Amino acid sequence: MDAEIALLRNETRRDPTGVDALLDTDFIEIGRSGRRWTRDEIVGALAAEQRREMPTTDEWLFNEIAPGLFLVTYRLDTHATSSRHSSIWDTKSGVPRIRFHQGTVIPPGSGGPAGSATA
Repeated sequence: MDAEIALLRNETRRDPTGVDALLDTDFIEIGRSGRRWTRDEIVGALAAEQRREMPTTDEWLFNEIAPGLFLVTYRLDTHATSSRHSSIWDTKSGVPRIRFHQGTVIPPGSGGPAGSATA
């Protein structure tokens, strides 16, 4: 969780070296908008990002999907939106590196508790 939280911090996001250390060479992201981002695009976009308030997170789940490969899911809240996020982290080298990330906006009024039947 520490590495995922680090990617939410302004100090990490605006530091290309810090982001580079956390992203796998084959990293891909599907943003909340549905846009597909490459590793280089994300590093550049985060470096240029304006300072923002640290979002809050909850509903963390960690599932080992293969030896040293973890699916991490959580809910993220900002002053304007809520979204659900999923990441795949590779820890086989002993240093966590994110291979995939996706964020999905939660429409207002449908964020229900974890495990609710809202689809």
